[in-house]
Amino acid sequence: MKKLILLLIFCFVLFSCKTEKNNYLFVNPSNSIEVNFNINTQNIPIYNILHKKDTVLGNSQLGITREDMNFYNNMELISVSDPIEVHETYSMVQGKKKHINYIANQYIVELKNESNKKMNIIFNLSDDGVAFKYIFPETSESVYKIEDEKTTYNFVANTKSWLQPMSKAKTGWEQVNPSYEEHYLSEIPVDKKSPIGEGWVYPALFNTNDSWVLISESGLNSNYCGTRLIYNNEYNALKVSFPQKEEVFPGGALKPTSKTPWETPWRIVTIGDLKTITESTLGTDLANKAIDMDTSFIKSGLSSWSWVLLKDDFTNYETSVKFIDYASEMNWDYCLIDADWDQKIGYEKMNELTKYASSKNVKLLVWYNSAGSWNTTPYTPKNKLLTSKSRKDEFKKLNEIGVSGVKIDFFGGDGQSMIAYYHAILKDAAEHKLLVNFHGATLPRGWQRTYPNLMTVEAIKGEEFITFEQENADLQPSHSALLPFTRNVFDPMDFTPMVLDSIPGIYRKTSKSFELALPVLFLSGVQHIAETPDGMKKQPDYVVDYLKDIPTNWDESKFITGYPGKDIVMARRKNNTWFIVGINGENKQKKLQLDVSFINNKSGFIITDNEKAFKKTKINSKNLTTIQLDSNGGFVAKF
Repeated sequence: MKKLILLLIFCFVLFSCKTEKNNYLFVNPSNSIEVNFNINTQNIPIYNILHKKDTVLGNSQLGITREDMNFYNNMELISVSDPIEVHETYSMVQGKKKHINYIANQYIVELKNESNKKMNIIFNLSDDGVAFKYIFPETSESVYKIEDEKTTYNFVANTKSWLQPMSKAKTGWEQVNPSYEEHYLSEIPVDKKSPIGEGWVYPALFNTNDSWVLISESGLNSNYCGTRLIYNNEYNALKVSFPQKEEVFPGGALKPTSKTPWETPWRIVTIGDLKTITESTLGTDLANKAIDMDTSFIKSGLSSWSWVLLKDDFTNYETSVKFIDYASEMNWDYCLIDADWDQKIGYEKMNELTKYASSKNVKLLVWYNSAGSWNTTPYTPKNKLLTSKSRKDEFKKLNEIGVSGVKIDFFGGDGQSMIAYYHAILKDAAEHKLLVNFHGATLPRGWQRTYPNLMTVEAIKGEEFITFEQENADLQPSHSALLPFTRNVFDPMDFTPMVLDSIPGIYRKTSKSFELALPVLFLSGVQHIAETPDGMKKQPDYVVDYLKDIPTNWDESKFITGYPGKDIVMARRKNNTWFIVGINGENKQKKLQLDVSFINNKSGFIITDNEKAFKKTKINSKNLTTIQLDSNGGFVAKF
């Protein structure tokens, strides 16, 4: 019996040592977030995440399968580093915050597979979340292909989710999908199947165990594809998944291919309360640093735009002059001229327009069709950007006629070759000092840091869809109140907001003050305003004056209150001026409690709803402690 007891004690100690050896605890600087990493019985790397000691993600798998070999199971742990302090400061030319300070604890996990080939996993833990990526560190001139990424996110069963379905490739008008333009589904189970069957796009929002979680990716280079999330019944978890087979540049790669060393994009898990989520900058913190380029030509600002309300027939010389004058009168920097300008106006007359706009202190942006053979869109200019030579020739022509930027539309998905196409356009545009706006496009995933000339990207069901169908107008209040928690957290969003007057053939459900709040609430390097000159003339002078001074490159942003899809109040600062805006996404009146004590007793004004009109009131910031919002209403305040 004594020998048996000693044997049991020995086995217990041996088992405990093994557990201690194979389990590693990673923590963030404030010790509020923990990652437990280990290798399971199948020798698969796994991790889980805790926030304030509560489980955010249960045991979730890690790994990659390449065409030539497996880096998923039968893995052997070589080493785990001690924490390495990461401290980086950088500045942005647009967005929620100008000067950003990123601090994280980094842990490097070294692994090898059965063939003794290495794969590292890098974990960064900051006070607003966890990020990790895979690295193949060995140098080789051979080109490798990744067949599957095994990353999973294992949420508990009662988790609530706010998710946008990925669309089916080569569907929709002229086969333009996917373009991240579906409506979100709110507060759904994490294991709900997408109604379209192709999973969910980033960013994906979750509420679990009193913590909010936003999952996305950043640092997407030309040697990887954009990914999405699909619930995997085998793993009982959301899994990172690759694009549909159609999502490629003609003749190009779908799945990731590269020589080594080779790094994947960062997988980002932002964790905290809703203030943490909305104020986080992880999407740019983990993006690649800015390329070496001249940034003197880059200026964010507002733009007039005729097409969204007036459509195709008004893309002409006369309307363009009218909208240039409109931008000038509003003190806006830009005027966008949309599709078919090359036919309806022409390059020679566009040169005249750029000279006229310059005399009015306005710069012109023009539309392009990105499309090769991946869809059947008829609009022009088309097929001008498909090769480096044709792209540079076209950009040189734009330089010669004085155009300042391009809006490029109708991309073909997230395959690696299509992602490489985005990068090539951005690099060539930077060389020719052109601003860029992508429409019918993927999520930019922090590219606006890497390429400061990338001003905005659509990737949302925006204002143009409201003009198409009443159903979209009906959903606008809740849709708009969700976006500051999801799509617009990290990346610029070209929603093209604000109609104060009317939309032809559509009954607008939002109030005037709701609409007035959107150009500050939504973040975009160039904010294209939907309202027309005629609509603007109907507004009170104080509203027009307010709209003449709307920044798009904020110094600081603060979350005041809100709930995804229901309401949101944000404060943004430029120099010493604070803008506070809010919207009500529900069809009921409500009273919100506000804490704006950080403004320190400043005088200003507030514009609210007054039945179907505006009301302006002088106010001191210390007295803005509550706000009464009408159904689908809003407000703006400036101090």
